[in-house]
Amino acid sequence: MKKSITEAAIAELLHDNMTIMIGGFMANGAPEGLIDIILQSGVKNITLISTDTGTPETGSGRLIQAKRIGKLFASHIGTNPETGAQMNSGELEVELVPQGTLAERIRAAGAGLGGVLTPTGLGTVVAEGKEVITIDGKDFLLEKPLHADLALIRGSVVDTKGNVFYKRTTQNFNPLMATAAKTVIVEAETVVEIGGIEPEAVHTPSLFVDHIYQGAKA
Repeated sequence: MKKSITEAAIAELLHDNMTIMIGGFMANGAPEGLIDIILQSGVKNITLISTDTGTPETGSGRLIQAKRIGKLFASHIGTNPETGAQMNSGELEVELVPQGTLAERIRAAGAGLGGVLTPTGLGTVVAEGKEVITIDGKDFLLEKPLHADLALIRGSVVDTKGNVFYKRTTQNFNPLMATAAKTVIVEAETVVEIGGIEPEAVHTPSLFVDHIYQGAKA
């Protein structure tokens, strides 16, 4: 498998204070095996970009529970009491981002844009500290791109070149995140040979994928 990577090699890519995107929505489509490797590595003070923080036992919420996250960008934290507790105690810095805005900020990073303009959040805490730009008499917030050192995603079917198919709602934020990080690792449920995925079924092209991991949880 040309792009296959071992747990030991993944651990070497991890370091304190890095920014990591983790795919999934309420842990659906989350790369649980890759999250295990982060937990085993001992790295800390991670900046995490994730749609939500799952639960203390699932998805990126496990990293919150283990107190490995220093800063969080997310849309929803209500299903993980530990996230709120750490935020209120000052242990965890949290920036809550409207879900559509979060998607656009990640997309902007992948597309090489300087940011996106949106009216969402005007007049709320979301707007605090952000530039307001007026166009044709209408105000918009300038939301800057979100980049990451590493994106960890999960694919239902991955070919040996790195083309990815996501089954149903496991697609969620995974394809976006694959475009916005320096290094992308996909955790594959099933690995097939090149040609095993129909071209029109490819959601993430191989050019975005650096490594393929097929672990025990795949």
